[in-house]
Amino acid sequence: MTLTDAPTTTTTASADAVALAQDIERLGETLAKVRGALGRVIFGQRQVIDETLVTLLAGGHLLLIGVPGLAKTRLVQALGTVLGLDTKRVQFTPDLMPADIIGSEVLEEADGGQRAFRFIKGPVFCQLLMADEINRASPRTQSALLQAMQEHQVSVAGHVHSLPDPFHVLATQNPLEQEGTYPLPEAQLDRFLLQVNVDYPELDAEREMLIATTGAAEAPAVRVMNGTDLIAAQKLVRRLPVGESVLEAILALVRSGRPETSDIDDVKRHVAWGPGPRASQALMLACRARAVLEGRFAPSIDDVLALAPPILRHRMALNFSARADGVTIDGIIQRLCAPYL
Repeated sequence: MTLTDAPTTTTTASADAVALAQDIERLGETLAKVRGALGRVIFGQRQVIDETLVTLLAGGHLLLIGVPGLAKTRLVQALGTVLGLDTKRVQFTPDLMPADIIGSEVLEEADGGQRAFRFIKGPVFCQLLMADEINRASPRTQSALLQAMQEHQVSVAGHVHSLPDPFHVLATQNPLEQEGTYPLPEAQLDRFLLQVNVDYPELDAEREMLIATTGAAEAPAVRVMNGTDLIAAQKLVRRLPVGESVLEAILALVRSGRPETSDIDDVKRHVAWGPGPRASQALMLACRARAVLEGRFAPSIDDVLALAPPILRHRMALNFSARADGVTIDGIIQRLCAPYL
């Protein structure tokens, strides 16, 4: 590089930084409208809404767990409307088959007597798939979503069929009704970017909900974005710079959750298996998305700490001694985060 090249390079870098900042500001204004539109339909679940938006901005899938009546299904339906996505719903039941989700081939006969197979697409061919009560289907049916969630395509009879872009799975699960349910396999759990536990709303939020939902009319969800806008937002999220301190914190946090590499006694004694590399990738993307959602130009350690529970809780398992001693996954995650508090 010559001396005359240096100012041009610096000017280009500065222009790129300014353009990135402007794009983040414009996206922040749009996301504020999305929050407002969802807030008029979903009451008292601000953190759940934010973590759901973080998941979609990061391009991932979401697992919502909570007791009945906490608006899990309503949230997914409202998201489909507000984000302008092609949304389909599958009610998972014990008799649901893989073909009921991904589709199947049927034999058709033409007017000339020729027969040929034609693929009929299942409900998975959409932009936002609501997998309602996903743990009520058998493991065989649950596994039908593995390829779709990871590769955004499905294979049927030796042929590969691509899914629409964007493609997201938002699954709901009820923690209380255990009869007739099947535990999700670890491989599928790992494909969910976040596991969000939905709690009861606060008193004021529940009062507002009671008034708003029992009157003559309810406020409808309105569209703010579309699929193209969401794809652009996801690309913008990946452009955010990540500082070395945040990167090191992500690596240290995830690796300290593995019994084989951890220096924490509680992890060595109570964790059966820890988070894999997907947890690090999820934290990196989700921290960027959270920064954009809050109008910041780079993620911080606070983003890592805030997102560690929903990203790690379904990627770790406790052994028998931990359950006998009353140790919980969230307690272990708090222990992992302690050095950064």
